[in-house]
Amino acid sequence: MYAEERQNVILERARSQGRVDVAVLAEEFDVTAETIRRDLDVLARRNLVRRTHGGALPIDRLGFELGVAAREGLLTLEKGRIAKAALAELPEEGAIILDAGTTTIRLADLIPGDRELTIVTNSLPVATVLAPKTNVTLHLVGGRVRGRTLASVDDWAERALRDIFVDVAFVGTNGLSPAHGLTTPDRHEAGVKRAMLAAARRGIVLTDHTKIGNDAFARFADLGDIDVIITDTGLDAETATELEAAGPKVVRA
Repeated sequence: MYAEERQNVILERARSQGRVDVAVLAEEFDVTAETIRRDLDVLARRNLVRRTHGGALPIDRLGFELGVAAREGLLTLEKGRIAKAALAELPEEGAIILDAGTTTIRLADLIPGDRELTIVTNSLPVATVLAPKTNVTLHLVGGRVRGRTLASVDDWAERALRDIFVDVAFVGTNGLSPAHGLTTPDRHEAGVKRAMLAAARRGIVLTDHTKIGNDAFARFADLGDIDVIITDTGLDAETATELEAAGPKVVRA
């Protein structure tokens, strides 16, 4: 087994079991403990696990939330494919919402110049990308800006979203599962995401496969509230079928 394959298995084990132990993994993979420690160091540098004495804990199961800068370098190819696939869901003209997130930043960058779009966002990075586009009428939602995600939240943002209606809302998520729906670590961001979906004719989730099967603190939607999930090919066909049984179409880009 190649190192990258072993690291992926270790990460999935950490997420499913809540932690991993160096000695147990070394015996299971028939490698030295030092090899496993190097694997865990690689995952830690990618902000996927936190090293502990004798093992590691998965960051996304601990309620940790990475900032935009830390997430920007993770799964870049997958996020690019997801954003490109999301272009097929854009209206020829009309209004959309773009949630905060590193994948929605990529979608903002790909917005074609031949469509007249009104775009509403609560994300400072997304707004920065969209502002120079002459075919876009940009509305930046106000409110308290969370430093970790650079997103506007709280009642000011939610009230603004209650007063609009758009064709499509593109939202991100930190967790997605049939049992608990769509979740995020912060309840204030959950409230804004909930308002975004309520303000849209169609709701589309953009998420890489590592978020699927995980649950965060605050739920903002059930799977039945979503029309389409766009993810990457890291999601297996069996899980995709299970998600589609709950309502949304699943696109693996």
